[in-house]
Amino acid sequence: MRLVLASAILLTSSFAAFAAPPEGQKLSEIIAKIEQNAEVQYVDEADWSRRGYYKIEYVRKDGAKVKVRIDPRTGSMVR
Repeated sequence: MRLVLASAILLTSSFAAFAAPPEGQKLSEIIAKIEQNAEVQYVDEADWSRRGYYKIEYVRKDGAKVKVRIDPRTGSMVR
């Protein structure tokens, strides 16, 4: 029983380290905003950075891959 409880606490805390701040936009909202761009064919990858932003890679209709970093609090790109 203790092992199960300890595992659940560890698992929950490790997922919390990769979550966006509660006041930020959801990843699904950010991806939907990127997909609204007429040049975007599909979003290929999305990761959370420990520095506090999403790293998103998408492919344009001309085949070029684009990598952007998005601040979840503002929804704008990070340089």
